[in-house]
Amino acid sequence: MARKSIVLINTGDGKGKSSSAFGVMGRAWARGWTVGVVQFVKGGKWKIGEKKLAEHLDIEWHTLGDGFTWESTDMDETIAKGRHAWEVANEKLASGDYDLLILDELTYTMKYEWVEVAEVVAGIENRNPKTNVMITGRGAPQELIDVADTVTEMVKVKHAYDQGIKAMKGIEF
Repeated sequence: MARKSIVLINTGDGKGKSSSAFGVMGRAWARGWTVGVVQFVKGGKWKIGEKKLAEHLDIEWHTLGDGFTWESTDMDETIAKGRHAWEVANEKLASGDYDLLILDELTYTMKYEWVEVAEVVAGIENRNPKTNVMITGRGAPQELIDVADTVTEMVKVKHAYDQGIKAMKGIEF
């Protein structure tokens, strides 16, 4: 049977990886698709606009991370949460319950070696045939890129943060 879904990756050091994915989230919802989101890094203390939008649209959203690693006070807990997020995502990939599953900042679980790249690749390859997958995060490993259908690398040309401008509500979150 031919696969009826695709895998998209937004990677690179430029801004807009997650923002683009959440644009696709809105487009998919508007087409009547069942959409789910699993966030791998941002913790529950982050009050992000996209989650508020997802709640308004009744889109399933799981914020399972522990925040940025440099903010962690217990790396064992941070790693455990990253592994748990992958386990949740992997179940959702196989379930057949979603037309689109967004795995926001998934690449960091592999970069920090919380989850083996081969395990993630197997989960993506063995997903339900109807489930399209959108993956975000810097440094997507080549093995993941190889199984993707569309890969976009965001390139930073200039960023406000480099000028001392902090992340802004409504722009970055």
